[in-house]
Amino acid sequence: MTLTTVASVSSKPDRTGAEEPRNIERIRAAALRCFAAQGTSGTTLRGVAAAAGVSLGLVQHHFATKAGLIHAVDEGVLDLVITPMAEPIPEGAVDSIAEIGQRVNRIFVEHPDAAAYVSRALVDGSPLGVRIFDALFALGKARWEQRAQRGETRPDIDLTWAALNGIVLALGAASLSAHIDRQLPEPFTTPSQLQRWQASVDSLLREGLFRRPGAD
Repeated sequence: MTLTTVASVSSKPDRTGAEEPRNIERIRAAALRCFAAQGTSGTTLRGVAAAAGVSLGLVQHHFATKAGLIHAVDEGVLDLVITPMAEPIPEGAVDSIAEIGQRVNRIFVEHPDAAAYVSRALVDGSPLGVRIFDALFALGKARWEQRAQRGETRPDIDLTWAALNGIVLALGAASLSAHIDRQLPEPFTTPSQLQRWQASVDSLLREGLFRRPGAD
């Protein structure tokens, strides 16, 4: 082999290296869809490979085992759900309840597979469900305590249940969405129905827990 040939071969792009991030993301996205639809126990690595359009060997190369794949998907979902919910309320936000409601709605709209998987994880009692519930409760409790300190809430409310009720309303809707759909003119996760749901929840929380302007 001549020096020219060697240079030509070595200058070719490393297609395998360039495609790896894309393959990893494709596999994780396919696994998330499968987990949301069938649960982790009902999903096989071979099924994920078929859904992703890759070989079983490639799935095993990147994630080794089913447990490794579940861990990777869970960490991604945890970040999708908790990161936006943990962001501070903007200083200029007039209605913190509506702000949080909009964040919940964005998860439903932008990440429907993640929302469905979280719903299943909560019902199944999986480690992901426990982590998400506990993280959301800690965030919600801290926000209600801040509202109480600012004098925005009624003095007699139970702050623990104020936080729990918000989680139950959001995660309960996700878990029961198939049943909720039967009562609505279009699917729960369509923009118009999500706005309708948010308006109802905002009103329930605001009128039931917040101090009314001018009240003693």
